[in-house]
Amino acid sequence: MGEYQFLPLRPGREPDVLIYFDNSPIRAFRGETVISALLRQQQHLSYSEFDGTPRAGFCLMGACQDCSVWTEEGKRLRACRALVEDDQRLVSRAPMHGFQI
Repeated sequence: MGEYQFLPLRPGREPDVLIYFDNSPIRAFRGETVISALLRQQQHLSYSEFDGTPRAGFCLMGACQDCSVWTEEGKRLRACRALVEDDQRLVSRAPMHGFQI
């Protein structure tokens, strides 16, 4: 395990849910939040839309929206409040379905 933001509360327990974040598989625990699953396995969730700096959540209670992630269908989630679901497909940037350039 590398130097990540979060560590498992009970280290001997095996993850029992598989989610995908930006197409990468992430092993998670049933009942945990998306942010805890992601930050146990990587340093940040996404990058600031303003200056490109890494974002990893701020308030961890759903107020600041710094932990926003999206489903592949485009639904915005607050990762600190959303619970993982088996086979959940999440992305770090809002999908641009149907957006014409």
